[in-house]
Amino acid sequence: MNSRGIQARSQDPPAKRVPSVNLVRSAKLATHEIAQLPRLQTPKPQPTNGDGGINPEAFLARAGLGKKIVNLKKDEVAYAQGDPADTIFYVQKGRLRVTVTSAAGKEATITLVGAGEFLGENCMVSVHPVRLATATAMAECSLLRISKTEMVRALHQDPAFSNVFVSFLLTRNARIQADLVDQLFNSSEKRLARILLLLAQFGKESKPETVVPKVSQEVLAEMIGTTRSRVSFFMNRFRKLGFIEYNGEIRVHNSLLNIFLQE
Repeated sequence: MNSRGIQARSQDPPAKRVPSVNLVRSAKLATHEIAQLPRLQTPKPQPTNGDGGINPEAFLARAGLGKKIVNLKKDEVAYAQGDPADTIFYVQKGRLRVTVTSAAGKEATITLVGAGEFLGENCMVSVHPVRLATATAMAECSLLRISKTEMVRALHQDPAFSNVFVSFLLTRNARIQADLVDQLFNSSEKRLARILLLLAQFGKESKPETVVPKVSQEVLAEMIGTTRSRVSFFMNRFRKLGFIEYNGEIRVHNSLLNIFLQE
């Protein structure tokens, strides 16, 4: 290359730098925000307007046409992977574990569902005629089983009930996205801290130290994608640092959030 070419290149304007995005920082913020999302709360009864609309709280509280209350004991199954998906459940009391099983027989826990949440909502999508997961009671549960037909009718009939269901779907969608960010960018230690904070309903109107519903280390390991031994190691570390109390039951302190905020 001649000297003229070299001189011309040296006079080219410098390329603009594209601002970088700190994805790890974004992951922490997303995780912190999802931890403070409000749990689904059924609206308090409102005066009827005489147009035949339903009361969301009353609708989700009792059996009726197309609805049945189902009581489960610990380890009983609400529905199994591969079952027909023709009903949706509303959890009135208790907690359930939602799992998927691979063709090779490997099981993984997707999420835990508690009181005030819907379960099996994928039945509302026609492309999923069968259950994609299994829901098992972790303790005694009381569920309202609603037929798909009755659920569709209720959603079309009353805007107030539709708002309750849409609010639930948006909250769960935000939780799923935060779960993905958590898996992509956070260490297993931070993933465990996040799960404990979510189980303790961190950021809600509750006591500073909240008891986590009984859940085994095996389930926690499945949820964060690590081994039980690693969960045990981190739980002991959290206890020594004063972030949790762990003696048969887990009591989470708000200071556990420090695991997230540290770089």
